[in-house]
Amino acid sequence: MGDILRKAWNQLNATPPQGRGVAGPLAYRAAQPEDAAACVALRGQTRENAVSPERLRALGITVQTWGEDIRREELPGHICSSEGRTVGYCFGSRSEGEIVVLALLPAFEGRGIGKELLGRMSRDLAALGHQRLFLGCSADPTSRSYGFYRHLGWRSTGKLDGRGDEILERFPRP
Repeated sequence: MGDILRKAWNQLNATPPQGRGVAGPLAYRAAQPEDAAACVALRGQTRENAVSPERLRALGITVQTWGEDIRREELPGHICSSEGRTVGYCFGSRSEGEIVVLALLPAFEGRGIGKELLGRMSRDLAALGHQRLFLGCSADPTSRSYGFYRHLGWRSTGKLDGRGDEILERFPRP
């Protein structure tokens, strides 16, 4: 693990104030290239569908490639932090209108963070002219994401992607 990724990993694993990870106020902002290390580290710590930094690397996703995609504005995103610590994020594909990833540390679930991040990213993609947004989601009705996205108005296309995830879509209001 590189020094940048190690630092981000240690920050995410630091004992949060008051022991629960939910003590401080939440701050939302646009993602910057320097957020990539924290995003890679956090991706391996989600409750469901965690992807380790090693697995991401095998897929061609590294701190460097993620940061470069943010810098080139191909992968815009939003970060949520608490007391300077990245606790969640959502990124989308500027060219495709796809919600690429929504990830949140388990200690911060149930506070509306995922909904807020997804809403921000959806509005950004709609503002870029995308009339249809889509994402891949577990087709397992017992998974948290299955109900989460549907509750927010995402609908199944009846199709699966190459990883076996169900393709959901949403048509944002103009």
